[in-house]
Amino acid sequence: MNKILKNIINKSSINNVFKTSFNGGISSSSYLNNNIIIKSYNVQQPQQQQQRYYSSFEDDLSPKKLKEKILENETEEIRDFVRSQRLTKKTASPLEGMNRKERRKMTTKLYRNPDNLIRGGIVSPQPLIPEHIKKPKYVLGEPVIDFEIDDPIEIHTTESIEHMRVVGKMAKEVLEYAGTLVRPGITTDEIDKLVHQDIIKRGAYPSPLGYKGFPKSICTSINEVLCHGIPDDRPLEFGDIVKIDVTLYYNGYHGDTCATFPVGEIDSSSKRLIEATEKALYAAIGEVKDGALFNKIGKKIQLVANKYSLSVTPEFTGHGIGQLFHTAPFIFQCANEFDTVMKEGMIFTIEPVLVESTSPYAEWKMWDDNWTVSSREGGWSAQFEHTILVTKDGYEILTK
Repeated sequence: MNKILKNIINKSSINNVFKTSFNGGISSSSYLNNNIIIKSYNVQQPQQQQQRYYSSFEDDLSPKKLKEKILENETEEIRDFVRSQRLTKKTASPLEGMNRKERRKMTTKLYRNPDNLIRGGIVSPQPLIPEHIKKPKYVLGEPVIDFEIDDPIEIHTTESIEHMRVVGKMAKEVLEYAGTLVRPGITTDEIDKLVHQDIIKRGAYPSPLGYKGFPKSICTSINEVLCHGIPDDRPLEFGDIVKIDVTLYYNGYHGDTCATFPVGEIDSSSKRLIEATEKALYAAIGEVKDGALFNKIGKKIQLVANKYSLSVTPEFTGHGIGQLFHTAPFIFQCANEFDTVMKEGMIFTIEPVLVESTSPYAEWKMWDDNWTVSSREGGWSAQFEHTILVTKDGYEILTK
């Protein structure tokens, strides 16, 4: 932890700030206190179909206003903290994120199709896993212990790196297959079922299934849903964009990747959003090398976001990965001054989420399923992700 951070907030404040943070897509609730653990979910017990009644519409939010107010306050704490970590020279201040012309253009993009805001659909029973498939420990009943911001970072051995190459390649192939399924009329539940079957045929386990209660094998996040969308019975519509996040567990190791796919022909704003987010990912990857600071990743992502007048999402981070789904380090995907150094043999994900918004920091809300996160303004979002190995001379993309 650097000196700037120590001067800004103490350990207990960090625990508060990250209550609503995510470890690369999974809630980091260990920050409620240092010893909390989350019981895993037994995926071998199918549930009944569930109708979800919350959505991106403001009027459909949960009546638990007190809980929502608390979450809003905690989110603002995170933003205040990240703002205090911002650079002053290479990135715009919160007031300079977009000029007035860009703001006017952006307001025409928001709610581009107000009748198509995403509502929660029916979630089908979760699939069973064949006995011969090796399962992660959290599926077998071992509690998940979330990592802390200052935990040591694993240096992978030659053997574990080879395992990560294998599962990374597999994750890449499954994501490519998922992309071929995207078309108008298909539901995300159908995509999930087909991808689940493909994963099982490979002898692998879909890592999200049962992780802290997540009920499906992949995440599917449509349009203004930022991330962690649960596959359901809503058909994809012509002009949508959908983010598909795939993680596999194979021979004791996890491989994680994500991409955004167009549904039929999409508008120019959506194309621009997807293009910018993919550029942000590869610009950030280009900063990876032995001896470099992790904060270079977030700075590069924010520079690309500012260039395109898009917003970043400080609360959603990349993460270390290996035998555990999520582990140190946090990969902040916005400008920051954390002074942790990359070392050869480290493996982690970089997974920027960029959002159409009139603010440099996207406002978001959590649905009542405690997973789905959508834009408050209604702006659409895109995400791309790779699992990266730090090498002696730079990096290796394990999921490409």
